[in-house]
Amino acid sequence: METPREVLVIGGSRYVGKRLVARLLAAGDRVTVLNRGSSAAPPGTVHLVADRDDESSLRRALGTRTFDVVVDQVCYTPRQAAIARRAFAGRVRRYVMTSTVEVYEYEDSIALVREDAVDPTTVPVDPELPWDDPAFLDSHYGEAKRQAESVFSADPAFPFTAVRVAHVLGGDDDFTGRLAHYADRIRTGEPIAVPVDNQPATYIHVEEIADFLAWTVGQDFTGPVNAASHGLLRTEELCGAIAAHLPEGKTVLQLVELGEVSPFSFTRSYGMDNFRATRLGFTFGDVRRWLPRAVAETLAKAP
Repeated sequence: METPREVLVIGGSRYVGKRLVARLLAAGDRVTVLNRGSSAAPPGTVHLVADRDDESSLRRALGTRTFDVVVDQVCYTPRQAAIARRAFAGRVRRYVMTSTVEVYEYEDSIALVREDAVDPTTVPVDPELPWDDPAFLDSHYGEAKRQAESVFSADPAFPFTAVRVAHVLGGDDDFTGRLAHYADRIRTGEPIAVPVDNQPATYIHVEEIADFLAWTVGQDFTGPVNAASHGLLRTEELCGAIAAHLPEGKTVLQLVELGEVSPFSFTRSYGMDNFRATRLGFTFGDVRRWLPRAVAETLAKAP
């Protein structure tokens, strides 16, 4: 019998994190969950409470523990990355951070974007930017993730993997409200703002990204890797899938040249190439096969 892996999940209490933890426990791993204590850890795990922004708090919570793999679900800034890299140096064999497709926000390419389009070892880091300001962080989400990747990648002795996650859909516990935004407008016939030149994006189902992260825990590759289902979707297709569940509703698209647009509406393509992950051995599904399921799950919780 193989020795169980010691896996720490930072932020494993909701949505993707709780699904990942369930998969790791089912695989026989010994799982520790670290969060601020605002929510309980899933049953069967060891619960550590710490403020990850406070290095002393994090070190006290970790004590002398060591881990085979850390999966960091909630690293949003280069400051958080710097604290984590110092705190976990010498106590983890591999560190996996969930990053985002948003790191490619400047790569306006019709072709699917590969990982080498953003090399984290070349990304400059500015820890003095106002990363503690929620509004600044929200408007600089992709940049914050790029710089966090850069901090982790700066030390060759720190084995690091960045999972660049496509836009996540599905689950009756989707807290983002993005599909619900469309459902509300289709029900009422309110306009849905989209760019004049609306571009497609890659997506992944919440269950598929949980599968991918659990699979990644068992691998040994490092560096960035794209995680996305096969296929691209435009806003119009999302609306069509939602409208199929709302026959009394009406889809009204409002073309916008400048100004705010609806979620999942883009002026540039957000298509990611998943060849590296596929070559490493993971099999992705097709977005159009699971999209109806994702919509049904989201609408199931709607009033």
